Amino acid sequence: MLVNVQHVTKSFLDDVILRDVSLEVRAGDRIGLLGVNGAGKTTLLNLIAGTLEPDDGAVVRARHLETGYLRQNDALESGRTLQEEARDAFSALDALQGEIDACAKQLESAPGDAGLLEEYARLTTRFEAMDGYHIDERIDKVLNGLGFAGFDRGTLVQTLSGGEKMRFAFAKMLLRQPDLLMLDEPTNHLDFTMLAWLEDYLKGYKGAVVVVSHDRYFLDAVAGDICEIERRQLTRYKGGYSSFVVQKAERRKTALRAWEKQQEEIAKMEDYVRRNLVRASTTKMAQSRRNTLEKMERLEKPPPEPKGIRLRFDFDVEPFQTVLQCENLGVTVGTGEHARRLFSGIELEVRRDEKIALVGPNGVGKSTFLKAIQNLLPHEGSARWGGNVRLAYFDQELAGLDMESTVLEAVHSQYPQKTEYEIRSALGRLLLEGEAVYKQVRQLSGANRAKVAFAILQMRRANVLVLDEPTNHLDYQAKEVLEDALRSFAGTVLVVSHDRYFLRQVPTAILEMQPEGFTRYEGNYDVYTAAKQARQALPVQQAAQTADDRPDKADKGNYRSKEQRAKDAQRRTLLATLEKQLAELEAQIAADNAALADPQNASDYELLATLSEALKANAARLDAVMEEWLLATEAE
Repeated sequence: MLVNVQHVTKSFLDDVILRDVSLEVRAGDRIGLLGVNGAGKTTLLNLIAGTLEPDDGAVVRARHLETGYLRQNDALESGRTLQEEARDAFSALDALQGEIDACAKQLESAPGDAGLLEEYARLTTRFEAMDGYHIDERIDKVLNGLGFAGFDRGTLVQTLSGGEKMRFAFAKMLLRQPDLLMLDEPTNHLDFTMLAWLEDYLKGYKGAVVVVSHDRYFLDAVAGDICEIERRQLTRYKGGYSSFVVQKAERRKTALRAWEKQQEEIAKMEDYVRRNLVRASTTKMAQSRRNTLEKMERLEKPPPEPKGIRLRFDFDVEPFQTVLQCENLGVTVGTGEHARRLFSGIELEVRRDEKIALVGPNGVGKSTFLKAIQNLLPHEGSARWGGNVRLAYFDQELAGLDMESTVLEAVHSQYPQKTEYEIRSALGRLLLEGEAVYKQVRQLSGANRAKVAFAILQMRRANVLVLDEPTNHLDYQAKEVLEDALRSFAGTVLVVSHDRYFLRQVPTAILEMQPEGFTRYEGNYDVYTAAKQARQALPVQQAAQTADDRPDKADKGNYRSKEQRAKDAQRRTLLATLEKQLAELEAQIAADNAALADPQNASDYELLATLSEALKANAARLDAVMEEWLLATEAE
């Protein structure tokens, strides 16, 4: 066991943050720590790290435990180069190498010294066990995985951007490989490629990992257990986020049923005692049941579900069938020699009722595109909105909010015709109540500022929603409410998001953005990733010409060109690969369906949830691979 948190209570002034919390962290654990904003997740990490002391209880750590704690927005400030800082993570190995070199020098003078030979063997064995011979490869692996592949290793850390400094601090911590890695929102500033790399890296990490994250897709990929802090207490669940959702709902139902059943039994016994205690013939039985009641351990009624936000998007007028038409759209930023073209030649048609998500690497211009189609910045080409379109825009920077206004004033300035009651009702549905509505917007947390923006968005009654990273400031419960609201929204949605769980739940199509245009994928994020994986799995090497393909000299003049023969060979290899994938996926889907139908699994909710998620993902992959196979056969 690495860390044992034993019945810990922690308060700040009169505010109790954690009460009687216990948690064991064992070697190899992958723990996802969940809780709404302010629940106490960061407090618990600080208690484990030893930067805070509990008011009651104890935190017991293993001897010589090495911990690494990456806080939110932890940037590395340094005047050294990337290579120097990366190498600094291996200072212990460098010191050990120094001991080996010193021992080797002594052996030059006394080559037969048994004690020196034994010491040299001990040091080199330890160095090898610590993987000291692959330091450069380890540095390359982590820096490349976190987006520094194209960077000159002589670059000064202090010249990096803010996001790059945070990623580099994360990289250096991973290179240290502490026994216990504690991460507070580590997925910030990472694109899809980096996230996929990080998930694979953490799955194979030798130490234990405790991670605070609102990235539900990440938690599904990495976490072996979910620990939720709710009402100052901690509950541990087996599995990732999707499994946690199912288990939590079932646990609450079970607890409520047990409490209700006990209440029924208590009511019956109390009624029996009341009716029979005074009767001579039944007095002893009544007294026995009264004693049973007095000794009974009463179950506590499960508390009601915490009050959550409510979101609903409605509109009054249907737009025309074509909502948006972009022709040859392009944007250039900067002027003169500093001018840089973000994208050009964009052609796009958005139809009524579509829910389209834009994805792509950081810096490709997704947010800029959303502004360009609203004529919020200069652009080339045209972006025309269809008839009856009523637009509402959520800006990830929340730039439309007046930070000096109160919450009430910020909403009223957008809708002066609304009464204070109407505005307060809209804010109340987002849990902005009481004195909070008289606070200045700048005094609010990022999450509450976002709620003000959503209140304004709802009151717009728009039939087209343009959303730029709408989940950025929301906790996992609020994200699910937003997803439900957007799924039930009858209008059109155009959204930029890095939230892969959101992208799995909401979009009907994914547009992958490149500087020269979009690639469209019909379906959600699972379909998109399956299609990408299928394409990346295709062999790209030139297929060797087989004996069957090789023409006789007599036929050579009539045979197709070398390029055509190579294409035919590639197509055959492609079809074979896809057919193998189709067979494997169909077999897996059949196995998953059989397991779901097996009566022996009916009460294993964790297994059923896992099987359902796997079935859903495999079905999406099957559709994508089948589409690739059809395209390949049509090309024959």
